[in-house]
Amino acid sequence: MPELNDLTADEERQFAEGQPRGFPFDPEFRMEDVMLPENDDMGIASEDDEVAEEEIQTETGFGSVIAVDNLPQVPPEKQEKLASVIKRLYAQIGTIREGGFWMPSDEETKLTKGFAFIEFLTPEEAQAAKQHTQGYNLDKRHAFKVNMFDEFDKFLKTSDSYEAPEDKEYQPTENLQEWLMDRRGRDQFIIRYGDETEVCWNDHQKQLAEQVYKRSFWTESFVQWSPKGSYVTTVHTQGTAVWGGPSFGRIQRFSHKQVRLVDFSPNEKYLITYSSQDPSNPRDKATVIFNVFDIRTGKKLRNFTGSVDEFAVGAAAGTTGMLKWPVFKWAGGPQDKFLARLGRNAISVYEAPEMVLLDKKSLKLEGIQDFEWSPAADILCAYQSEQAGGNLPARISLIRLPDRAELRQKNLFSVSEVRMYWHPQGDYVAVQVDRYTKTRKSTYTSFELFSVKDKDIPMEVLELPNKTDKVTDFAWEPRGSRFAILHGDGPRPSFSIYAMKSDLKTTVKGVDLIGTQPNKQANQIHWSPQGKYLVLGGLKGMNGQLEFFNADDFEPMSAAEHFMCTDIEWDPTGRFVATSVGHVHQMENGFNLWLFNGTELYQSKRERFLQFSWRHRPDTLLTADQEAQIVKDFKRYSKKYQEEDELIHTQADADVLEGRKRLQAKWDEWRESRKEYAKELADGQRNILEQFYDLSQQDEYSIEEVETETQISSSDEVIRSV
Repeated sequence: MPELNDLTADEERQFAEGQPRGFPFDPEFRMEDVMLPENDDMGIASEDDEVAEEEIQTETGFGSVIAVDNLPQVPPEKQEKLASVIKRLYAQIGTIREGGFWMPSDEETKLTKGFAFIEFLTPEEAQAAKQHTQGYNLDKRHAFKVNMFDEFDKFLKTSDSYEAPEDKEYQPTENLQEWLMDRRGRDQFIIRYGDETEVCWNDHQKQLAEQVYKRSFWTESFVQWSPKGSYVTTVHTQGTAVWGGPSFGRIQRFSHKQVRLVDFSPNEKYLITYSSQDPSNPRDKATVIFNVFDIRTGKKLRNFTGSVDEFAVGAAAGTTGMLKWPVFKWAGGPQDKFLARLGRNAISVYEAPEMVLLDKKSLKLEGIQDFEWSPAADILCAYQSEQAGGNLPARISLIRLPDRAELRQKNLFSVSEVRMYWHPQGDYVAVQVDRYTKTRKSTYTSFELFSVKDKDIPMEVLELPNKTDKVTDFAWEPRGSRFAILHGDGPRPSFSIYAMKSDLKTTVKGVDLIGTQPNKQANQIHWSPQGKYLVLGGLKGMNGQLEFFNADDFEPMSAAEHFMCTDIEWDPTGRFVATSVGHVHQMENGFNLWLFNGTELYQSKRERFLQFSWRHRPDTLLTADQEAQIVKDFKRYSKKYQEEDELIHTQADADVLEGRKRLQAKWDEWRESRKEYAKELADGQRNILEQFYDLSQQDEYSIEEVETETQISSSDEVIRSV
């Protein structure tokens, strides 16, 4: 074919024959006028040229691809290392397809462009990767910004012109503490059975549970009150939600797919959520994800993701190799200031609200196995196991944060196991130490008792009278210096109460035994939140034996039984006790309410009963002197409330009477409405009978019932023995 530049005008017209109508547009049209200059394609790629750009090939569609932005821009020699770090991070969440990672580079500078595309096996893994690494801090300057690849269409459709949002009318929020203003001072509880969830008042005077709120399918697994009772949280496939106020409206929701457990900070500022993902390869370990949220704003403050082995360390490891909840533990100070978790030979302490490592380094403790925060201060009690084959003893340390000062320490030898019990007010900490005997074939138990608020933190050692006794349960009295122990070597343990002795006049320190009672059908101790009273519960194999005990008099008040009882819980005031039977048993599902002295108030049977939980109360605002004055004036107050109780009982009796009157009136109304029908029925029967009998002489007749027997058939059969 001749070149176009070499054609004459006639040849050009001949060449154009057969082209679409209108080509060329006029007789003077010249092809060379539209030819592109040499070495300039005006940005139009030729089909004859090879495409230099790499095409993205996906096997699962864009729903399985994420775009990770704000990555470091690195030269070629560092690109492989950066890619390895990113792939290792995301491989903990899901499986990256072969060839499913692409981090483009600039052709001129050879630096990476600061973003990457990652393709997973499934869209669910991609969604999880986006959720759990959004905002992940690779270093100080690079926090990940993650989007689904198929979301870019939505971003492109966003208008370039600003449109001011509509002003919304201010809607006042409900009072989250309104339930505390109940003039009768009642407490609330929540129950779950089947697909139903109910919030109820405990109306002990009327001896019933008064329903406040009921909702079907409110949660997919469980409900949980916050520590001060302001919120109740529900758990769903997409995350968790917190509810509150008189109408129990939703206050905030937190996105965390497949969430399994939640934990509030003591002062309700933060919420931790937990989930786990099974690996695609059965030989790999499960991946665990923890998110920390600000409850008021709903903002995710920090994400912790890793293999289960990374978090299952020391006491955080369960018997099956999984995690023991809670993994992250909150300090008991008034500000929700610190959050900590156990690591290998270290405790990692994070400072709120930034949730960054305190002083940028963990607290190094060789052989650390467990720790517990004080409920009242930023002090933790840590246990380190023996090191160097037993040449270095085990240690108990009391460490104050944030200055990391070691306030007290104690060396321990021949240790088998250690448990730590803080007093609810933070006054004491008891360390239960199980030690090996010299033959190492058996163990015995003692207690190391630290008086944390006394000068120099003195320590006392308590050994049980019988060293062969095994400790079944230990519990501090919430308000006081006493503690109770169930101990023994058989199925019916002994019950003992001790008191921390502190005589300021003689400076005598020590531990006093108040008393011991043997042969108790119990395996759990439950103190009243106000102290003085407790319940000894014989659950599981003991079939729900209950003993209501007065610690001041050191004698039982009463004994009872709630057959197959699985749970015992005091209300926040210490006046009432709830016992319940969960759905693990097929029978007797429901709960019973008792007075503190063991008097049963009422029962509530529910099929497929799942959960009972009292609503917590915030700490009192009264001083110790004000509380003492109330106790002093108790008689004056009690007279007023006794009068109110009598009115309530009178009203209750009146309500019962009124209910009976309503039933009687309803019966009379129904009876009256059926009189005409009964008359018509009697007349009809009379008309039928008159055809056969003279009813005018019916008094001369009597009715007699006669039974007759009629043989229908009979047969003979010969039975031969074999």
